[in-house]
Amino acid sequence: MSGRRKYTLLILIALVVIGGGYFWYARQSQRKPSVRYETVPVEQGRIVAKVTATGTLSALVTVQVGSQVSGRVQQLFVDYNSPVKKGQLIAKIDPQLFDAAVEQARANHVAAQGNLTKAKAQAVDAARQYQRARALGERQLVAQADVDTAQTNADVADAQIEAAKGSVAQAQASLHQAEVNLAYTNIISPTNGVVISRSVDVGQTVAASLQAPILFLIAEDLSKMQVDTSVAEADIGKLKAGLTAAFTVDAYTGERFTGTIRQIRNAPQMVQNVVTYDAVLDVENPELKLRPGMTANVTFVYAERDEVLRVPNTALRFRPPPELLAQIRQERGNHLRERHTGTTDGRRNDGAQPVSASQPPSESDDATRRTVWVLRGDTPKMVRIRTGLSDGTVTEVVEGDLHPGDRIITEALGAITASSSGRAGGGMGGMGGGGFRRFF
Repeated sequence: MSGRRKYTLLILIALVVIGGGYFWYARQSQRKPSVRYETVPVEQGRIVAKVTATGTLSALVTVQVGSQVSGRVQQLFVDYNSPVKKGQLIAKIDPQLFDAAVEQARANHVAAQGNLTKAKAQAVDAARQYQRARALGERQLVAQADVDTAQTNADVADAQIEAAKGSVAQAQASLHQAEVNLAYTNIISPTNGVVISRSVDVGQTVAASLQAPILFLIAEDLSKMQVDTSVAEADIGKLKAGLTAAFTVDAYTGERFTGTIRQIRNAPQMVQNVVTYDAVLDVENPELKLRPGMTANVTFVYAERDEVLRVPNTALRFRPPPELLAQIRQERGNHLRERHTGTTDGRRNDGAQPVSASQPPSESDDATRRTVWVLRGDTPKMVRIRTGLSDGTVTEVVEGDLHPGDRIITEALGAITASSSGRAGGGMGGMGGGGFRRFF
């Protein structure tokens, strides 16, 4: 065989190989790709429904101790964390001005009593003058006008006694007020507890002209505390008084504390356009680990179920690809044609619409009625279920054709066809057989 004939034969073999490869590639690119499903097994287990919130620890009773008089702080007898008893002297305001006010009020009181004594003596003299004038008038030795004048003077003297008594009472009240103000220079603890805040120092002047300045903050009993939590309005309906809650604080990592809801206050709190409500927890603090002002991360468990059938929430949100919905529509149309005689166009006699190729079957108005897709064999099947309790990740199945171990679809993956790629990509027709897409 000459070299020319060998060369020609090699060219023919190469053309055959290239043609066969091109034919195989063309057939593969025209083949409809299959859809691959991601599934998770249906499980049976426990579901705990929770509501989370943040709150702040505080004492059950916190008393603000202030000063009712103005003056300079002369002495402080307690400091931060000092235990105090009811009636204990905890601070003293400089009393010099108040001592002087008491002395002045006492002097005014003495003067008022002297004026009362004088008025009584004048009244006695006026009464004697009236008695003489009346006796002389009866014997017609003086004019009747003189008798009337003597009687008037006696009545005026009696009235002056009453006025003097009033002055004495006023002076007594002023003296009492001065003594009370002097007593207010002693700052007394109104309750048993612990000083958690001190706002003044010795030598500082406090002014009580408009409102009482706060000197100390006393917590009545730190062995019993409360947590004021901010619960979102969407979750507040799940809580009620008496419900047990657990919480953690940053100071004790890994340690959990418990409390009980005492009340849910009706006053709304608006924070950044979010409405929250205060759920108050009662907390036992025998070891005094918890301190006022700590931030608590609270978890309320409002419901729990044991050994229930549960599915992931991603399966409830899954929507099948249009190809699968079109197949279901066709199967439903065939079934309806078998049930309803006289209909040949696939429409239902009862007015119900077939499944759309772009939308899943419509859900019931009942929010607990949901649709999931189960992979049985290689075929996805639509299953209607009724849901129950949910913890945000998994949901209880109350009713439906589901069993433990069923493979429930959470996501669908498939190759993009050449026609759909051309519609989506415009001039990217060369990418017709490649790539993957997700169906949600």
